[in-house]
Amino acid sequence: MKNQSIEFNFIQLGMQKRRRRWLLVTGILTLSACLLCCLMLTLGNTVYPVNDVIRSLMGEQIQGVTFAVNTIRFPRMLAGLFAGLAFGIAGYIFQTMLRNPLANPDILGITSGSSVAAVFCITVLHTSNKIVSIASVVAGLATVIVMYFLSKGRSFSIGRLILIGIGIQAMLDAVISYLILVSAQQDISAVLRWLSGSLNGSQLTELPPLMLAVIILTPIVVIYGKQLNILELGEQTASSLGVSTDKTRIILIICAVFLVAIATATTGPIAFISFLAGPIANRLVGVGASNIIPAGLVGANIVLIADLIGQFAFEYRFPVGVITGLVGAPYLIYLLIKMNRKGEL
Repeated sequence: MKNQSIEFNFIQLGMQKRRRRWLLVTGILTLSACLLCCLMLTLGNTVYPVNDVIRSLMGEQIQGVTFAVNTIRFPRMLAGLFAGLAFGIAGYIFQTMLRNPLANPDILGITSGSSVAAVFCITVLHTSNKIVSIASVVAGLATVIVMYFLSKGRSFSIGRLILIGIGIQAMLDAVISYLILVSAQQDISAVLRWLSGSLNGSQLTELPPLMLAVIILTPIVVIYGKQLNILELGEQTASSLGVSTDKTRIILIICAVFLVAIATATTGPIAFISFLAGPIANRLVGVGASNIIPAGLVGANIVLIADLIGQFAFEYRFPVGVITGLVGAPYLIYLLIKMNRKGEL
């Protein structure tokens, strides 16, 4: 009995330590995101005092400040914040559920599926942003369904799913290239800017679908966070622990696809956010905890930092997706080399 009591106390101490670490990291990431949001609002061609920015956001008309902050900087900041949250959470869901850091919406072709629908709507149908968002979500879900049935075979295989996803991504990227080649000249610049992943030209009227998706779906994902961690142990283990694996997967996949598709329709496919956010969050917080919120905050921080770098660190301004691509591509190569050495590829 004494040994059991000591073991129980040791487990309790470990849980409390992980909980404190989770709270500390989450708090730091939240403060960092708030600081970056403030920088997004104050920095630009003209640097405005924080007091003027706050007064402008409260509705006071200040010459020069009101237009720059309310019309340009504030929508841009909101787009970066919520898109980062959406990409980060969605990436974490797929990587945890499929137990593979390569299993993220970028590599699996889900982002490309949404992008094909968006590009088709922009270049061929010339539809409104609302229709673009709806088409992106439908295309993202369709891509997941196709990948699932192609990878099912006699039994579900994570490795087969990833390989099929890479193949589908290549095919969809080819479709995007074809649509660009046959599109009207006046549409090409808009499509290319959108495909690079950009916060330029963000408008408040375009953001409600993304903001609502994050606000509504994030609590659902958090509720299923414990089941998601159990799924990481494997199908048989999860079933033996009472997890309804099929129901949990369907709900989480639908939430992740909606987050990715709507974020992609709003800002374009910002490269590697869904790929980087989860591993960074796990490294900061540690294993054994549900890192859904930290992963989303990491994604938001990366997008905001990358956008600030793209705007002010170089002679020319670059879209946020260019900066994240420069950071994410080397990490992908490193991860592939590491997994190959371990025999995981």
